[in-house]
Amino acid sequence: MSMLLVPGKVTLAQLETIWRDGLAVRLDDGARADIDRAAGLVAQAAAGSEAIYGVNTGFGKLASLRIKPDDTAQLQRNLILSHCCGVGEPLDSATTRLMMVLKLISVGRGASGIRPQTVELLEAMLAHNVVPVVPNRGSVGASGDLAPLAHMAATMIGEGEAFLTGERMPSAEALRRVGLVPVVLGPKEGLGLINGTQFSTACALSGLFGAKHNLEAS
Repeated sequence: MSMLLVPGKVTLAQLETIWRDGLAVRLDDGARADIDRAAGLVAQAAAGSEAIYGVNTGFGKLASLRIKPDDTAQLQRNLILSHCCGVGEPLDSATTRLMMVLKLISVGRGASGIRPQTVELLEAMLAHNVVPVVPNRGSVGASGDLAPLAHMAATMIGEGEAFLTGERMPSAEALRRVGLVPVVLGPKEGLGLINGTQFSTACALSGLFGAKHNLEAS
């Protein structure tokens, strides 16, 4: 069973159902046009001569360093892998899936520049129950839940580990078993995937939904 989500109109009740029942989700077709438009703008900017942070420049103190067009994919890959520094036990699968859904809703608004094929991979991972191993500690939530979301994105590029219907294994193997291919990140995609507070929000919502369940059962 799959739930259709309209970015900007998703309700708490929908999120609770996804958290409780582990539903697959997909974005409403109306979101595709905005996703295409934003991805096109980023691709155009990456090919241009103007310096744009995180697209054709380095990050942080390396913002003045220009990145050649041929190196943009490696830049995004390096960004993901360098932020996979979480520690602790894996986050439970229900909360991790909720984090993935929240990220999907966010990029579905068409403001992140994430390409359609990357969005579709995230949808397919949820549909096939490929759940990244995300350590439950390591985020300060300042410029986003960088480390937890990096572990999510690592699975999307075939790195790190994932659970497949509860079995822990290398991400590349989990994707292979369900017929999915790791994505090669385009310009800005790594930045778009790890910036955000979807980890913190998912943890907060899990607490809320769990408390609601306990109150209803008491």
